[in-house]
Amino acid sequence: MTMEVLVLTTGGTIASIQTERGLAPNMADEVLISYFERRPGVNLSIESVMSKDSTNMQPEDWVAVAEQIMAYHDQYDAFIVTHGTDTMAYTSAALAYLLYGIDKPVVLTGSQVPLGVSETDAVRNLHDALTFASQTTLTGVFVVFNGLAMVGTRAVKTKTRSYNAFESINFPYIASISDGTMVPLYEPEKANLAIKRHISVNPNIFVLKAYPGLDTGIFDYIIERKFEGVIIESFGNGGLPFERRNLIPSIEKLTQAGIPVIITTQILEEGQDIYRYEVGQRVAEAGGITAGDMNTEAIVAKLMWILAVTNDRETILEMMQTKIAHDLDFV
Repeated sequence: MTMEVLVLTTGGTIASIQTERGLAPNMADEVLISYFERRPGVNLSIESVMSKDSTNMQPEDWVAVAEQIMAYHDQYDAFIVTHGTDTMAYTSAALAYLLYGIDKPVVLTGSQVPLGVSETDAVRNLHDALTFASQTTLTGVFVVFNGLAMVGTRAVKTKTRSYNAFESINFPYIASISDGTMVPLYEPEKANLAIKRHISVNPNIFVLKAYPGLDTGIFDYIIERKFEGVIIESFGNGGLPFERRNLIPSIEKLTQAGIPVIITTQILEEGQDIYRYEVGQRVAEAGGITAGDMNTEAIVAKLMWILAVTNDRETILEMMQTKIAHDLDFV
């Protein structure tokens, strides 16, 4: 029986060519698909969703990709999405929520060097993505890059140029892939959440990185501008300063204004324990919602996805702290 795999292209470095203004995606789909290694029993089709540098990817584009996948859901057994690396982690996390419960594998991949360049990593990544998509028994959204597969909500780009650009943060790698062979490394538990899928996002959020000297006036702007959610990258385990430039009253003000405040950490590994230190406990008491060991890319996508259906703080708190697509509470 032939396995039907659909490749959806969105642009990115993998499809880029040199222009007067640097690399820009402009490769035809029929050229891109010619680089895939043909496999017995696997039939490849290709379709373009968009063609852009992933720096230009917007939340509305996540929705467009998700809608395209669902439109072809019944016709294909697996999906490969080629994507630029700079915002791939945001897109993979977003698709993990937008397509939550999908019963087929959706695999994102791309490259650090364009196809057609002698030192490209794109050919390997295409081959590996196809190997994983056609051999895995898992369903959901994944990133395959440099011989490793990771769940979509845990992939983070950690290098700007190296081939091993992506890491699985606070979660095991799912598989290693080489020369057409996939070796399973970890099998995530199957989710059993009665969450109704919705393919929509509300991008009206604000992401703020704490730094020594942060002026509290930024919080007044957030309220005046009527942002519907705030994510703060705190220090260490979830702490924010309460001396001199005291941020705690500002967290309280946002909470009282009905704006959920999600607290994550600037530290990439090992998550946070907001109650470990006084500086974190004060944030929690002011209404800050801890995000545990989630990465910022996943928090951004998850909050936008939640805000598309509710503005109720208690519901947002419950959903943010509910494990969805393996995004939370591993470490």
